Amino acid sequence: MSNQTAAPNQGLTDGMHFLADTLIANGVKNMYGVVGIPVTDFARIAQAKGIKYVGMRHEADAGNAAAAEGFLTGRPGVFLTVSAPGFLNGLASLKEATENGWPCIQLAGSSVRHTVDLHEGEYEGLDQRAYAVPFAKDSFRIDRIEDIPLGIERAIRTATTGRPGGVYVDMPDDLMGQTMDEDAAQKILFTAENLNPAQPADQAMVEKALTLLENAKNPMIVVGKGAAYARAEKEVAEFVDKTNIPFQPMSMAKGLIPDDDPHSTASCRGLALRTADVILLIGARLNWMLGYGEGKKYNPDVKFIQIDIDGAEFGNARHIDCPLLGDIKTVMGQLVDGLSSHKIQASQEWIDLLAADTKKNDERFGGAETADTVPMTHQNALGAIKRVLDKNHDVYVTNDGANTLDDCRDIVDMYLPRHRLDCGTWGVMGVAMPYAIAAAVTTGKPVVSISGDSAYGFAPLEVETACRFDLPIVTIVLNNGGIYRGDFEDLGDSGDPSPLTLDACAHYEKVGEAFGATGYFATTPAELEADLTEALASGKPAFINVQLSVHAGVESGHIGDLNPKPVVGPLATSECEDLNEEVVDGKLVQEKPAR
Repeated sequence: MSNQTAAPNQGLTDGMHFLADTLIANGVKNMYGVVGIPVTDFARIAQAKGIKYVGMRHEADAGNAAAAEGFLTGRPGVFLTVSAPGFLNGLASLKEATENGWPCIQLAGSSVRHTVDLHEGEYEGLDQRAYAVPFAKDSFRIDRIEDIPLGIERAIRTATTGRPGGVYVDMPDDLMGQTMDEDAAQKILFTAENLNPAQPADQAMVEKALTLLENAKNPMIVVGKGAAYARAEKEVAEFVDKTNIPFQPMSMAKGLIPDDDPHSTASCRGLALRTADVILLIGARLNWMLGYGEGKKYNPDVKFIQIDIDGAEFGNARHIDCPLLGDIKTVMGQLVDGLSSHKIQASQEWIDLLAADTKKNDERFGGAETADTVPMTHQNALGAIKRVLDKNHDVYVTNDGANTLDDCRDIVDMYLPRHRLDCGTWGVMGVAMPYAIAAAVTTGKPVVSISGDSAYGFAPLEVETACRFDLPIVTIVLNNGGIYRGDFEDLGDSGDPSPLTLDACAHYEKVGEAFGATGYFATTPAELEADLTEALASGKPAFINVQLSVHAGVESGHIGDLNPKPVVGPLATSECEDLNEEVVDGKLVQEKPAR
């Protein structure tokens, strides 16, 4: 007989261990977060059981990283926050995930219910589930250890089915310490299944869509990030190839079909939208980014065909002539099959019209990308980056900023699906670094994060996370010394920097060097091209600070029409018209404001 005494809790499990087991059983491989009371031990237990825990420097960054993983994998990314302030920090990225249609789950510790509900002044006391409701697709609280499998299954199913989105799961601290028999726990452990079965569209509506396209004079396709998320690249490419219909890729749909495909209208978007008479929306929504499908940007008689998984989206901003309710991959397969009985071909006249406009625009702006202008502009700096990435198609690109975002989207080509992640539907700054971390962790591939100096400031210390985990991320900051640009002045007499002014002489690369990244300071396109080539080849964390002219950029980027203009005072006078500039052949030229 053994003299060993059995451990007092042998045969038991607790909320922390059972939660980790449940996540692992449901396929969760990574978790991003910032730990503290009451979830520190849970994070350590999850790591011990095999979940890769990526400790971030801010909860919003953890949420953005989890959301990016959801987009890249189709499974909910998971992030962990502490109670109250930490929980609140994560809500912005949870809402952003919901707006983007990306599956994401926020797990947050919270204070015990009885003291919170009676407002007794609990440590970080807050009714977190209630606060999360308007920011999430849905919000749950797990109060009993035996409900952990049910709660996680509900969260995963809600986050992924229909239009994906962010889900909040509240975990009071007394839940984490609850215990039950380990064998009994394993018997009630189950996983989420049949999350995204194929959902074909009504065949009558498919026939209507095919007939509209067959009779169209100038048919066009707009491809959104929903098509990228749906992994519909094969079906979309086959449909375009067989019909010759031109397509416009939205920002995160770039690469679904390679950007150098001759059917792309990226360089003639304005003319294409104005003259198209039937537009097929594939995973794109008629929100602000597409002008709500109305106005002078569109043919007044244009008809819309829209594929969407969420029936409530149809008619969101205008009437949809042919709604196709179903999952994009399946519905696109139906449309491809329908080509056997419908002769759909874009006319040569339509194709030639768009090709001529593309040639004209490429000739007009192409010189700016290859110019040797110093100090650099956004255009020739991004042109140097493009030349490197054109030789490295499998590099992931994450991107935020104003001009840095807009010009990168237009200049840097993508060749593979889901390789570009940016500010998305909400246009949120500070996403490039956490998205880069998620892309590197999830795929193991090299990532280039491209930010303006203002946008970089929202998540600057995540470069430490990249270094701590030795991730193959090259962080690039385009520094023009300000928000939009660096030459704004104080309109009063305080002598202070203007509200838009930042440090044009800052050596951002030193931030990377402080944590072990290789730092570079590029002042010419040739230096930038050489630095990026070397940094990517190293496979190690690197940081490139790119010095731009303080005059580079336009106010509000490409969406200045959303920025209200004063009608009185100095900003309403013609003397401020020089805030809108255009670069042609590497030289700054004045462009009168559109209004």
